[in-house]
Amino acid sequence: MASIVNTVYSIRLSSNANPLRNQRLAPKPSCISLNRRRLVVRATETDTDKVGAKAPDKAPAGSGSSINQILGIKGAKQETDKWKIRVQLTKPVTWPPLVWGVVCGAAASGNFQWTLEDVAKAVVCMIMSGPCLTGYTQTINDWYDREIDAINEPYRPIPSGAISEDEVITQIWVLLLGGLGLAGLLDVWAGHNFPVIFYLALGGSLLSYIYSAPPLKLGIAIVNDFKSVEGDRRMGLQSLPVAFGSETAKWICVGAIDITQISVAGYLLGSGKPFYALALLGLIVPQVFFQFKYFLKDPVKYDVKYQASAQPFLILGLLVTALATSH
Repeated sequence: MASIVNTVYSIRLSSNANPLRNQRLAPKPSCISLNRRRLVVRATETDTDKVGAKAPDKAPAGSGSSINQILGIKGAKQETDKWKIRVQLTKPVTWPPLVWGVVCGAAASGNFQWTLEDVAKAVVCMIMSGPCLTGYTQTINDWYDREIDAINEPYRPIPSGAISEDEVITQIWVLLLGGLGLAGLLDVWAGHNFPVIFYLALGGSLLSYIYSAPPLKLGIAIVNDFKSVEGDRRMGLQSLPVAFGSETAKWICVGAIDITQISVAGYLLGSGKPFYALALLGLIVPQVFFQFKYFLKDPVKYDVKYQASAQPFLILGLLVTALATSH
């Protein structure tokens, strides 16, 4: 998602060199200045029915990256292929933590064996967690954020009309039912008398809906909130940057991440597992470094760099914790 900070909108009304055709002429050049944003309107006897708009600077460049488009991150190339747009809506860049969660869960269980059957179960679980249910969550979130995105990022697939409403709704249902179907398959495969995986997947899907949809709309993704301040404020959403200001919100964000991990390290140390505690603390250090280098400097400009740099250490910390608590 692109930055909304210091965005410049420019609408130029140019003369079409045609004689008057009973239309009213626009007034002489005028200029309107707003805080952190500038709107410039210029006209010279321009036919007001012939208004051309220049795309806002925050829109992706024509030379945007195809890889960014597929991954669902900013700097994406504008795409017309419907299947590429469908993949973009699922934001594949958000799948790895869920896929890694399967690895951590297998490590913590102490029951995983490097057999073909166990590997196949893990792969099915990864597909359920990543492409299906995370893809469902991302798509439904974009669907219910379409009005905010129309303000902050009007070039995104849904508000721009690159994909129709019916196609989005169909994608939501296909991903949801596909994920729940795989969850049921895993229950049968594991021989569960009670379909625990199915109900966990169903509960998680319900939370995803509550996260995104009214009337509750509990959603909060702190990094995204910094990009959406203008839209959140206009829609009356009390995100952290809107409620506390961007500077305070940045420190709340990094504090929540670091304090949680330090608390877990303290728990491991108190549980007689000092090596795991030290390993976790060692993984926190580079996260703090990248927080100061990227996130605290400019969470909008460096959001992708920050997540790409810091998230791997956070994910490794999850594995360390899983191994420390494994049976």
